Amino acid sequence: MQTLHAIPALRERLAAHRRAGRTIGLVPTMGNLHDGHLALVAEARRRADVVVATIFVNPMQFGPGEDLDAYPRTLAEDQARLEAAGCDLLFAPDEATVYPRGLAAQTRVSVPDVSEGLCGGARPGHFDGVATIVTMLFHLVQPDVACFGEKDYQQLAVIRRLVDDLHLPVAVVGVPIVRAADGLALSSRNGYLSDAQRAVAPRLYQTLAELRRALEAGEAPATTLAAGLDRLREAGFAPDYLELRAADLGPVEQTTREAVLLAAARLGPTRLIDNLSLTLPR
Repeated sequence: MQTLHAIPALRERLAAHRRAGRTIGLVPTMGNLHDGHLALVAEARRRADVVVATIFVNPMQFGPGEDLDAYPRTLAEDQARLEAAGCDLLFAPDEATVYPRGLAAQTRVSVPDVSEGLCGGARPGHFDGVATIVTMLFHLVQPDVACFGEKDYQQLAVIRRLVDDLHLPVAVVGVPIVRAADGLALSSRNGYLSDAQRAVAPRLYQTLAELRRALEAGEAPATTLAAGLDRLREAGFAPDYLELRAADLGPVEQTTREAVLLAAARLGPTRLIDNLSLTLPR
C-alpha cells in the first residue's frame, strides 16, 4: 500500500490506474480505524480493482465544543490495518492541503432537507462539512464506487442526495453496521467510554431492538418512542433524539412500510448513534 499526502501525487497515481482501465473504489474515513471501517474496505475490494482509503479529520464537520482536538489520530496503526485489509492507496492530507485558504474562505456544499433534524439538528453545520469534504474527495479521486457505513444513516442519505442532485458518476454503497458481540455499534468514539460506561453502552442497541419488536407488532409509535426515551434515561443516557422515520428519512405516513429507528444519546461526554431498519405492519 502506498501512502500519499499531496494532491498532485494522488492525481498522478490514479491517472495511471485509469489509463490501465482499472476501476476505483473509495473509502473515506477520519482514521482511528476499527472493524467497521475494514468492512468498507472489504466491500470496496469486492467492487473495484483499486481501493483508495482516505484519512482526514475534517474540522469543518466539528462544531464549537466538540471533540476535534481530542479525536484520536493513529496514522501508523491505521496504515498497518489498511494494508492488511488489502487497501492499495491511502490519501492522508493535512488541513492546509485540503483547505489552503482556511475554513472561513472555503467554498461549502450544502444539502437541504435530508440534512435537517436528527444529527443535523443536534450538530448545526455538521452535514455541510460532510458534504463539502465528500464532494472534494469525489472530485480528487473520481471513484467508480464509494463505500460508507450504515451506522451514520443520515450521513449516507445526505451523500446519496448529493450524488443524485449533482449528477455525480459515483455508485454509493451502504455497508451494514458492524457490532461488538454485545450489540454496540463499532465507532471510533467508543474509545472515550470508561469501563462502566462501556458496560452500559449496549443498552442503546438493546432499546432500539425492543422498540422495533413493539412497532412491528403494531404498537403505536408515539407511546413506543416515549417508553424508549424513558428506558434510555433510566439506563444513564442523555438522549439527543429517538425518532421513527421512513427509510428515506421522510415522515412516517399511513402507507409507510419500510422505516428506520434512529437514536443519538450521550453517555457521559461520549455521543453514541445507532439505527435499526424495520417493516411496519399494514
